[in-house]
Order: sequence, then structure tokens, then C-alpha cells
Amino acid sequence: QVQLQESGPGLVKPSQTLSLTCTVSGGSITTNLYYGSWIRQPPGKGLEWIGYIGYAGSTHYSPSLESRASISRDTSKNEITLQLISVTPEDTAVYYCARDLGGRAHYDYWGQGTQVTVSS
Repeated sequence: QVQLQESGPGLVKPSQTLSLTCTVSGGSITTNLYYGSWIRQPPGKGLEWIGYIGYAGSTHYSPSLESRASISRDTSKNEITLQLISVTPEDTAVYYCARDLGGRAHYDYWGQGTQVTVSS
């Protein structure tokens, strides 16, 4: 059974960098066609895809966040990390990591989500 768990600080100050880690168990992030995505949901709004890192290490981002987002991985720990620089209160959201087998936005496993608030 694949399980995903997000972790990171719940409060970040404006202009600082948000850093979250997704720890995956029950399956390797280097499995063929594994795409590890980050998705967020601001309060009162719908889900917003941030980007993914593929099984071979390639990355792809939402155009609206591409200049500020960076997704990386540690294959020895089976972890995927999201960094978002220069955050503003508009980046306040519940952040999720999810597995997408095939890179077609079909998510079969999700983490429980972690609340991040951007505030001074």
C-alpha cells in the first residue's frame, strides 16, 4: 500500500521560502511512470496543480508558479521536496503531494495535506 506524508512548517513569513517534504512509503519514486506532484488548495478555492517530478528526474511546473517553484527528490530517502520562494499571503493553502502514474493528472494516492499559512 502506497502512503504519502507531507511535512514542513505550518507558518512562513512573507518573502521567505516555503519548503515541504513528501515522504513516500510502499513504493519507489523511481518506479517507471511515477510522477510525484504537488497540489495546493487555498481557502475557499479549488485545487491548483503546482508541478511534478518524474521517475527519471524531469520536472514540470504550472506556468503561474514556474518562476518561484522548485521540486526535487532524494531517492535514497524516497522523498520529494517542494520549495516556493518569495511567498505572499496568497500562497496560504493546504498543500498536498500525490502520485500520478503516467503523468496525465490521474492521481491515485494522496497525502493527507498540510496547512501552510503565510503571515508575519
